Amino acid sequence: MQRSDVTELHYVTPIDNVLSILEHGILSNRLARSLTHESVSMHEIQGRRKNKRIPGAGYLHDYANLYFDAHNPMLSKVRSCNDSICILRVDHRVLDLPDVIITDRNAASDYARFDPPDKGLAPLDKNTVFAQYWTHPENQYHEWTHKSIKCAEVLVPQRVQPNYIIGGYAANEKALASLMKLNTRLTICIRNDIFF
Repeated sequence: MQRSDVTELHYVTPIDNVLSILEHGILSNRLARSLTHESVSMHEIQGRRKNKRIPGAGYLHDYANLYFDAHNPMLSKVRSCNDSICILRVDHRVLDLPDVIITDRNAASDYARFDPPDKGLAPLDKNTVFAQYWTHPENQYHEWTHKSIKCAEVLVPQRVQPNYIIGGYAANEKALASLMKLNTRLTICIRNDIFF
């Protein structure tokens, strides 16, 4: 993947969190504990992330995590929440922030690589990361691998400051109406090609 392939990054969150995020930023799991918030994360996965240390750096819970493409298995698993969640669009320039790390798949995976952006982008295959589908019924191993790669992440130490949030996507009219009621500065639109 080339740097020019990354036009924006994504963060999946309940709409109820948006005003707090626009005030405090997208927080690491550890920082978010101090604020009242809703979560769409899976308890089992967070249990794995909590104790996972990045080689030569901090724990996963010390980083705000963004996706290259929110159209991924995690978003698929929370499709029942489409009326109450959104995707926040994040400026790709967060890749230039100090100590940002790129993973080549879901960071909780035992096989994830952790690299700075100048080394971490090149090994990523953009066609795999941005693929519409990751199912491969003919090859379960390939499907398992692709599913994890679809969740490749950008890890930002502690928080993504609010000024990097450039817009948002809603799944449907109900979610869009909820977002519009917040009267934020964000440009929001429906993207049912991203949601499930």
